Amino acid sequence: MPTQPPRLPPPAPEDAAARNMRLLVLLRWMAVGGQAAAILIVHYGLGIHLPVVAMGVVLAALVMLNAMTWLGHPHWPVTNFQLFGSLACDVVALSVQLYLSGGASNPFVSLYLLQVVMGAVLLHAWSSWALVALTTVAFGLVALLSPPLALPPWFATRLSPVYVIGLWANFVLAAVLLVLFVTRIAANLRSRDAHLAAMRQRAAEEDHIVRMGLLASGAAHELGTPLSSILVLLGDWKSEAAIRAEPRLAAEVDEMQAEVMRCKTIVSGILFAAGEVTGEAPERTTLRRFLSGIVAVWPGTVTFEDRIGDDRPIVSDRALGQALTNLLDNAAEAGASAITLTAAVEGAVIVLTVRDDGSGFPPAVLAGIGKPYNTSKERRGAGLGLFLATNVLRTLGGTLAARNIAGGAEMVLRLPVAALALEEGA
Repeated sequence: MPTQPPRLPPPAPEDAAARNMRLLVLLRWMAVGGQAAAILIVHYGLGIHLPVVAMGVVLAALVMLNAMTWLGHPHWPVTNFQLFGSLACDVVALSVQLYLSGGASNPFVSLYLLQVVMGAVLLHAWSSWALVALTTVAFGLVALLSPPLALPPWFATRLSPVYVIGLWANFVLAAVLLVLFVTRIAANLRSRDAHLAAMRQRAAEEDHIVRMGLLASGAAHELGTPLSSILVLLGDWKSEAAIRAEPRLAAEVDEMQAEVMRCKTIVSGILFAAGEVTGEAPERTTLRRFLSGIVAVWPGTVTFEDRIGDDRPIVSDRALGQALTNLLDNAAEAGASAITLTAAVEGAVIVLTVRDDGSGFPPAVLAGIGKPYNTSKERRGAGLGLFLATNVLRTLGGTLAARNIAGGAEMVLRLPVAALALEEGA
């Protein structure tokens, strides 16, 4: 049977900060070209005398900055501070050009807002506000200190101090509002993207669970018949005179029957969790009895610390029981000789804590709690216990947290009492 070639992993996405820096370089080239054209048109076309040499030096500095940024950014990671520094250099260059060409009377003074908008979109919040402060100070200094530009009579104009102050105040207000709203809109978009990513991850995990449930259900169906046959054979053996005459053999048959019954119980639980009818109605019990029944499977190994207080009537949840069983199995397989299940009710929340004296969680496993096949075990298919437990709790509206403690590990399960409580009048 021909096999498909392995899929190559998709290429890693380019760092967003590096793409933003390339965008700034492109915009700076456009700014250099636009400024050069404006200087030549005004100086030679309109006959307005400008300090062309000094303004050309500023353009040359921008060209050098662009060349250094373009050549250097592939060799080191681009950070928020570098983006801020790049925009700050643009603000300084714009301020020098405005100082040399009329200050606040230059219509290009509104380009400060472009720097503010780019900072609000590309930078972290603190650096966006720092750029607002920088442009505000630069605008004020240019308005106060720039020498008047000699204009032909048909271009001559004079701005009153009150108008200049109003122009500066208008810029400050516009800059503050732009940063305030743009940063909040960007935060909302990031929050939405994170929510969509979490929903996609959850959908993928639930699809994984459905596929595992189908496989487990099929395996449970196949195992049901041979287990029943083995149970019948063990019953026949137990009635044999030779076995009844040997207490040791009779005890071993009893033990085998108990283990086969446990296997049948597990198979029934798998079918129940898969949504198939097993002929058993949901069991009404209490929280204390439910947890005691789970702990009873590990006599001498698992200790039950009852801090429930007043017992509460609940509907026995097979999925939760299997999740707790998986956690206790994991603790036993980690080499724990003593496992403690502590149950408490804190307000409207049930808190179940599983502590053990085993080897604890490796750092890689602890960092990926709740992901499938996240395990340090070598056998294929391991690592599903915590994954299934996490998803069972999530379905019930609860959470699972794990951490290493001195001499072992601790897992804390929290779920609302309402998820297991009997309905009124039931």
